[in-house]
Amino acid sequence: MKYIVILGDGMADEPIEELGNRTPLMVADTPCLDWLASKSELGLAHTIPEGMKPGSDTANLAVLGYNPKQYYSGRSPLEALSIGVNMKATDIALRCNIVTLSEEDVTYEERTILDHSSGEIGTDESAVLMDAIKKELDNDIYKFYVGTSYRHLTIWDQGRVVELTQPHDILGRVVGEYLPKEAALLEMMKKSYDILNNHPINIQRKAKGLNKANSLWFWGAGTKPALDSFEEKNKKSGAMISAVDLLKGIAIGAGMKVIEVPGANGTLHTNYEGKAMAAVKALLEDQYDFVYVHVEAPDEMGHQGNVQNKITSIENLDKKVISIITKEMQNAGADYRMLIMPDHPTPIRCRTHTSDPVPYLLYDSTKSQKNSFKYNEADVKLSGNVVSEGYTIINKLFNR
Repeated sequence: MKYIVILGDGMADEPIEELGNRTPLMVADTPCLDWLASKSELGLAHTIPEGMKPGSDTANLAVLGYNPKQYYSGRSPLEALSIGVNMKATDIALRCNIVTLSEEDVTYEERTILDHSSGEIGTDESAVLMDAIKKELDNDIYKFYVGTSYRHLTIWDQGRVVELTQPHDILGRVVGEYLPKEAALLEMMKKSYDILNNHPINIQRKAKGLNKANSLWFWGAGTKPALDSFEEKNKKSGAMISAVDLLKGIAIGAGMKVIEVPGANGTLHTNYEGKAMAAVKALLEDQYDFVYVHVEAPDEMGHQGNVQNKITSIENLDKKVISIITKEMQNAGADYRMLIMPDHPTPIRCRTHTSDPVPYLLYDSTKSQKNSFKYNEADVKLSGNVVSEGYTIINKLFNR
């Protein structure tokens, strides 16, 4: 038996008026998901423990079977694992986004945050910008590391975990009341605007009608993580396929294989088919027992508030990932169990994560069920199935 998780990051949503009070999942054309739903267990899963912030860090830990209340030490330390930073016990890791702030003739505190991802800037361009940051701001206390796209890392020597605001939570707002209280962090953010706003890359981006990547934004502080081995916990070898450093870091911390897919970039235009075929190869040729396929695009479209592109991302997931994996596994005659779900909702309404339960679909190629439900937020409620502690859903997948 092979085991698969297909994780559509943030694809759950709320009813949207312009969609006739339906959600993107309800509107999207998803023939493979519809077929699987008719033969699967459907239900709701609570992936965010009570009292914890809704995030891809806590939620994906839960889906992988790690209780966030036990294992979570911060988002950025997990990303540090992916980037290859060997943290000391006294280090604090900080997520270091390159964001878009408004350019009026005002103080830094009076600027508005327009985009948490700088128009989904590519890694090539952002690496050049981070080099400029490192040249001016790197020192014995703060070290900067290049990640992927707009997502980068800062290590604070002898630091402390401080309360910091997630940039995607405050899109469209004036930043003043959300800035760090730690003076050194605030000063570096202000200096970063002076370094980046008129950098040649940003001049070129503005000329092309793209959002500038003109300021750092610190958030997600945490300490060195310690995850138990996935294989030892579950007696199954595992592989991770994702474009996002957070997911790669979780996998590295859990001793899973990280499979890199060319063209996988965490955007709407990622290499969906490449991810699907990499998963099939890992299971059928490389003989891994378990593979986790993470697709970031629905979450990014939710943060952007782009309802049509969120629908497109879900349709791409169905056609270019779920359908391919399903057909390849069936053509190979392999027995498999497949769990399809988001980690958390990222509603168009608020453009950030919420803690609402998410719909799941659990398909078993050897035990076909029969029902009339579709895979969406409304229909799965009718099943009556609820996983109240999200970190136990992997037990359902492994049928234990």
